[in-house]
Amino acid sequence: DDILLYIKNKKNQGDTNLDDTVLQEKMQQPVVQNFTANTMQPPTSINGGDEIIEMDRMRKLISGYMVASLQTSAHVQSFIEVDVTNMVKWRDKVKNAFEKREGEKLTFTPLFMEVIAKSLKDFPMMNISVDGEYIIKKKNINLGMAAALANGNLIVPVIKNADLLNLVGMAKAVNDLAHRARTGRLKPDDTQGGTYTVTNVGTFGSVFGTPIINQPQVGILALGAIRKVPAVIETPEGDFIGIRQKMFLSHSYDHRVIDGALGGNFVKRVAEYLEAWDIHREI
Repeated sequence: DDILLYIKNKKNQGDTNLDDTVLQEKMQQPVVQNFTANTMQPPTSINGGDEIIEMDRMRKLISGYMVASLQTSAHVQSFIEVDVTNMVKWRDKVKNAFEKREGEKLTFTPLFMEVIAKSLKDFPMMNISVDGEYIIKKKNINLGMAAALANGNLIVPVIKNADLLNLVGMAKAVNDLAHRARTGRLKPDDTQGGTYTVTNVGTFGSVFGTPIINQPQVGILALGAIRKVPAVIETPEGDFIGIRQKMFLSHSYDHRVIDGALGGNFVKRVAEYLEAWDIHREI
């Protein structure tokens, strides 16, 4: 509008040569749109059969957190493929005896959580948060466990002091939090104090993902689906093709404070622990 008015005034003054410098300056100025109350209303359905659904309170909060995280952290990802054949075989071998003895199902989640907590002890600079220009190195390892709710929303209960739990304690904590998340019985303290988050995208069949960091943490690990795949197996007698249980680990981390070496070596350490799983381990 300012440019058109300028041209009109110039024409009225008998000068049809618009100064290029003035025009460029006008075009480079930000365009400010005047928003009215009408622009803030829900979008109108174009087709008569369309349905407009307002987000519930939790979805609005999740939406705000996701956008804020992307605007805050410099997200980068590292991916690594892991052979978890020994871990899968071990769980299949002991899960019935474990449930009979402990009264708890042994899922894959506590196995992963145990290894991730151990890896965070090896790389304590992954167990940090950012506060402005300061890095806060966390004393405790509190693992967030992203859980999908029945209504499609997401919540992240936290396993406190995860590195101090043995496998039985980890399994009990995972099952308890997952059950209370599904039944809506989590307490406010159950979702606070996390220092690193894990999300199992493999539950939905995804091979890998690029998860968004849970602020003010600096990393989140996505666990992909475990699949049987053909793989090259190296032996002293030579290489051969065999069927192995494999999965992808997807590590998102904050490049403001985590460089590729740290982010990549951390997820590599998780993979090394998983691949070195002792198939003769006692429960």
